Amino acid sequence: MIHPIVKLGDPVLEKPAATVTAFDDQLKKLVEDMFESMYAAHGVGLAAPQIGVSKRIAVIDVTFKEDPGAKLVLINPEIVSKEGRQRGTEGCLSIPEFREEVTRAKIVTVRAQDVKGKFFEHTGEDLLARAFLHETDHLNGKLYISHVSALKRDLIKRKIKKLVKAGEW
Repeated sequence: MIHPIVKLGDPVLEKPAATVTAFDDQLKKLVEDMFESMYAAHGVGLAAPQIGVSKRIAVIDVTFKEDPGAKLVLINPEIVSKEGRQRGTEGCLSIPEFREEVTRAKIVTVRAQDVKGKFFEHTGEDLLARAFLHETDHLNGKLYISHVSALKRDLIKRKIKKLVKAGEW
């Protein structure tokens, strides 16, 4: 089932998500729905709060369906290590039409659980490292615009307020 993507302004995006404790069929279904919703929105990553579910779950596929083995499910993820720096344009399904330059770590290792509750670690570079950081930020109640200057952030928020007033957000 495709869920609508929650946009900036919804309080669910600005609060830390709850730890997942039940690894059941309901969780598996939610993860399937998240992949379906992410692909429908043309994204490479999606955190549960982005569909209005305040749980520490993220799905990532930086190949966008090209490599089924590249699909990752991160439940209760924590960043274990970060190295290097990369700067690149970043966007977010919850802030459509806006993109900004963001500096992130180049190599990131995340520790998480799979849908069965089994712990694992995964190291990603470049886009995957960026996705790990972007999605764990969501689970901590942060958006990528918190990594841009206050001036740019205020400009984006003002533009969004105008869109809200016009009924276009």
